[in-house]
Amino acid sequence: MADWRIKSLETILATAEKKSLTRSLGAFQLTMLGIGGIIGTGIFVLTAEAAQVAGPAMLVSFVVAAVVCGLAALCYAELASMVPVSGSAYTYSYATFGEILAWVVGWALVLEYAVAASAVAVGWSGYAVGVLQNFAGIELPKALVNGPYAGGLINLPAVVISVAVTALLVVGTKESATVNAVLVAVKVLALTAFVALAVPASQSSNFVPFMPLGASSAIGAAAIIFFAFVGFDAVSTAAEETKDPQRNIPIGLIGSLVICTAFYLLVGVGVIGSYGAQPIMDAAGNAPFPGSTEMAALCEADKASMVVCSKEALAHVLRSIGYPGIGNVLGLAAGFALPSVVLMMMFAQTRVFFVMSRDGLLPKGLSKIHPRFKTPHIVTMVTGAAVTVAAAFFPVGQLASVSNGGTLCAFFFVALAIMALRRTNPDRKRSFRTPAVWVVAPLAAAGCLMLFAFLSLVAQMVFFGWAAIGLVFYYFYGRTRSNVAMGLDEVNELDPDIPPQGVPPLPGIPTPGGKQA
Repeated sequence: MADWRIKSLETILATAEKKSLTRSLGAFQLTMLGIGGIIGTGIFVLTAEAAQVAGPAMLVSFVVAAVVCGLAALCYAELASMVPVSGSAYTYSYATFGEILAWVVGWALVLEYAVAASAVAVGWSGYAVGVLQNFAGIELPKALVNGPYAGGLINLPAVVISVAVTALLVVGTKESATVNAVLVAVKVLALTAFVALAVPASQSSNFVPFMPLGASSAIGAAAIIFFAFVGFDAVSTAAEETKDPQRNIPIGLIGSLVICTAFYLLVGVGVIGSYGAQPIMDAAGNAPFPGSTEMAALCEADKASMVVCSKEALAHVLRSIGYPGIGNVLGLAAGFALPSVVLMMMFAQTRVFFVMSRDGLLPKGLSKIHPRFKTPHIVTMVTGAAVTVAAAFFPVGQLASVSNGGTLCAFFFVALAIMALRRTNPDRKRSFRTPAVWVVAPLAAAGCLMLFAFLSLVAQMVFFGWAAIGLVFYYFYGRTRSNVAMGLDEVNELDPDIPPQGVPPLPGIPTPGGKQA
């Protein structure tokens, strides 16, 4: 089948070999890299969402999500060591399964990163509104800080941060390593302060009932809180720069996940034990889903003090247990740190779009570079517009769930890809090999399917709708215009020492010389 045509792995690897990187990272550096990538919006924002779905059982949810991420990370690491180039799971799929599945994965990554950026923007909005109210005494109208789901008109702060980040990406502003290190330190110190104050104030009575909505609710919350662990792939993608990767990559992956899981569990214990995290119920005894109009109405009525109703859960808990000043500072810290996450999510999404456009699967105009700023400005502005609209009108929990759908799809195919390559390319050089791959990879794939099954119906429908739109676009555009379909080899044109892809054009498609293939 032409749609299964594979982009030559030899060409990709030859390019990487010419641009090989110095191996300088050890286990400690990788672990710190992973912690910096993982700790972000999820723990600051989605704790309240997870509590509404599972109550105190959200502690189990953190563990489930971490285990699935750990299994997927081990698969991701082997592929990253084999194909140490840009494009993430999209590139891996192109080199293993072929164009059609590469398109599906790339399209899913677009959904993941763009919607995740929107979710972070909405999460930032909640903390920004709290900072303005508690530091400056400025209370913005509810119609301007909530989408229609919560009885408002538009989430204006989320719009402002989305537009600002888009502008920064267009002009090419980059964060220095020092700034990133400071932001990571701010996030870690804020969470440490929360744990130090909230955990000692815990009371065992607040953990009862532990599973008010049943055991399955813990898996449902894991499907949401999974968002809090995304970012560990920063360790996997550093395989080419790692000393002794066979030893240090698993240490970095598992070490960062274990440390972050412990951190998250302590934060969860602090929230539940010191303040309580039981879900809000309607008159019929049912728990409305986070972000629904039903829940917004209940919170507005007389339950606003419950942690599940808070848009800045951790700061809200500290203020409520007698540390208002520190709670305000934590909110301020989140306000400073979270915009960097919006930037990195949007950056990653624009680069996936850019690579797909450069491969011919999307219009070439999207990969145009700004003559002055030297950035892919068109795709950045398109992405920024989509992120802004989503952030303006949709709740953070639904956005995170939709984003998780794209992430789980990509991880699922990564798990399949590693098994396929073990069969088809058993002798290819791997600087890291996934241990017990025939156990780890199937479990990773099964874990992704399980969490996807527990996503909200809306998130699942959005994912399948997005996938359907993508497949239609592929068959009417990308299938006949991709570089591989037309026999083009942009890499070989730039460097004659790199071997050609050796993929014939589709029948009836004009070649560069104008002849019909």
